[in-house]
Amino acid sequence: MKARRNKKQIPSFRKLIKTSKVKLENKLKNKQFKQQSTLKKYRKEQRKLRQAVKDAVSKKPIPLENPKEKRPGKRIEREEEEEEEALPLDMMDEDDLQLMKDLGQRVSFLTRDLSSSEPVHAKKRKHERIIDKYEKIPRTLQTAPEKELIHLLPIKDKSGIIPQTREKPVTDSNKDEEDQEEERELEEEIIEDPIQELTIEEHLIERKKKLQEKKMHIAALASAILSDPENNTRKETQKLREFEEGLVSQYKFYLENLEQMVKDWKQRKLKKSNVVSLKAYKGLAEVAVKSLCELLVALPHFNFHNNIIVLIVPLMNDMSKLISEMCCEAVKKLFKQDKLGQASLGVIKVISGFVKGRNYEVRPEMLKTFLCLRIKEVEVKKDTEDINKPKKFMTFKEKRKSLSRMQRKWKKAEEKLERELREAEASESTEKKLKLHTETLNIVFVTYFRILKKAQRSPLLPAVLEGLAKFAHLINVEFFDDLLVVLHTLIESGDLSYQESLHCVQTAFHILSGQGDVLNIDPLKFYTHLYKTLFKLHAGATNEGVEIVLQCLDVMLTKRRKQVSQQRALAFIKRLCTLALHVLPNSSIGILATTRILMHTFPKTDLLLDSESQGSGVFLPELDEPEYCNAQNTALWELHALRRHYHPIVQRFAAHLIAGAPSEGSGALKPELSRRSATELFEAYSMAEMTFNPPVESSNPKIKGKFLQGDSFLNEDLNQLIKRYSSEVATESPLDFTKYLKTSLH
Repeated sequence: MKARRNKKQIPSFRKLIKTSKVKLENKLKNKQFKQQSTLKKYRKEQRKLRQAVKDAVSKKPIPLENPKEKRPGKRIEREEEEEEEALPLDMMDEDDLQLMKDLGQRVSFLTRDLSSSEPVHAKKRKHERIIDKYEKIPRTLQTAPEKELIHLLPIKDKSGIIPQTREKPVTDSNKDEEDQEEERELEEEIIEDPIQELTIEEHLIERKKKLQEKKMHIAALASAILSDPENNTRKETQKLREFEEGLVSQYKFYLENLEQMVKDWKQRKLKKSNVVSLKAYKGLAEVAVKSLCELLVALPHFNFHNNIIVLIVPLMNDMSKLISEMCCEAVKKLFKQDKLGQASLGVIKVISGFVKGRNYEVRPEMLKTFLCLRIKEVEVKKDTEDINKPKKFMTFKEKRKSLSRMQRKWKKAEEKLERELREAEASESTEKKLKLHTETLNIVFVTYFRILKKAQRSPLLPAVLEGLAKFAHLINVEFFDDLLVVLHTLIESGDLSYQESLHCVQTAFHILSGQGDVLNIDPLKFYTHLYKTLFKLHAGATNEGVEIVLQCLDVMLTKRRKQVSQQRALAFIKRLCTLALHVLPNSSIGILATTRILMHTFPKTDLLLDSESQGSGVFLPELDEPEYCNAQNTALWELHALRRHYHPIVQRFAAHLIAGAPSEGSGALKPELSRRSATELFEAYSMAEMTFNPPVESSNPKIKGKFLQGDSFLNEDLNQLIKRYSSEVATESPLDFTKYLKTSLH
């Protein structure tokens, strides 16, 4: 059998932290008590040391007495005085009593004569030694004047404490007064006591005294201000208050002047004044409006900001295009830079009321400003049972029932950390921001829904549909069914333009991709409408609608991949490749980028790259139903035509798709093309500025001194033929068409 080794087991972490809370508190109390008692002893010893030093300094040499003579009377009186000075034992602490006993048992320099330099445990000296000691004391003559001594701090060495004194210099009566004053100052500096070190208690007492003095000073100032505020106010506060009051009053006066300039211009315009005065007032009004717009954006937190909003909002609908654009741009800037949402809410309230008061007959630019709102999250309405209540932590009884001792400690640490994180995240400001955004968006949706209900043929409808498409994911689920019905009715009515119908489709799919994803709704009608109307896009005016189509395809097919069948994906890919043949290059690039994403999302669509047919039926390109057009029986022959496109990026995308859209290898795209979305590529290669991207390489410059003649560009045979026919004489012959007509009839 192996010998058993006695190894000291190292305590685990759990055993180390099993010390109870009561034991820790007791240990802490004991430690504090020991520190206090040690501090008390140290203070007492210091006090006795100071007293002993003071006695030693003030002590004078005593003449030698006859040791045989006894003076019992004086000794009795001295003992009585010592007994009177001593404290009664019942008034002393136990620590003090123990300290006095220890001091009594041992002899130290505190209990002996400090004027002597004898060792601590010296034996009694003989009578002769006492006489020798007395003889060593210096004698003074009666005739010599007694010198005054200045007692200095004693010096401590191995033998004990040695007192130090200094003779006071004798003043000469013949000296001048100035010399005497200088000597007195020097003496005062020498005699001046050193700075005493204060204890903790003395520091606390001094602090309390200073605080009390400050409080009394503040109370005196406050009572003086209350008795006579005008004369007894502090000067800095009064200056600051006067400055602020003057600034606000002048700022108000300035805003009133700007408002009056705008009103004067409107009155002159209504009265149809002469052209000269009207132009002058219009120039002043434009400057005033520009100033108001800058103040609206720069000072959303300052006084009278709501008054500026009330002035700016009606001017957004002004007949003057310049003034209207200035005001709309200022409101957009305010929406973009407003992080909390307080200023945006004020502007939205005024705009909503103005649009309703004008019976929705306003400029569409007013509602397009809503698109610049920085709202990404709102409070979601919940049931009464699911209301988000503040989290409650477990009570001690609950922890004791369900958790072990170790788990309770970990739970306590977790709760403490969670409280600290809550404070750090500033949850109050987040809740306030959500409330402001929710209220703002409710007003926006109320405005949109009123226009959809009452003014469906209004010019505001495109702005409403565009706004609904942006904020559709934040609409409450209760309105989804009704809103989808309204959107489909608008599409079927035929009163909308193509771009407006695209906005309807985009809004419907934004609704279904957000909270409406849980609803069992198949938007087949919207798929059919988009598939049917894709060929309305061309290289002309409708080319700008390609961007909305790309956004719709991303929401309809890519994000809803689980709800899209393979037949529908094949039909859309085929039609998109056909569409890429007759649009501008930037649109072709965006469409081919979308086709690449769809081929990655639906891998089985690579059968379109094969020329052999799959399944039964014939492809029906004229059919408007993507589910039944038999797109699996066709091929993407359009890619070969696009491979010879004049734009190099279109060529690259076409070659990439023909190769099967690989991610690696020679057929893969460069990162600057593969990492961009279809919308970004559409904007990057736009030709709106009439520039070709990438730029066309310049031709080689012509060599100086050599000029080519016109006939040198032609072939030699062609030149000879031209010369021969030009040298022949032209002969006129009658034209007879009947013979050609007879031969054609036969």
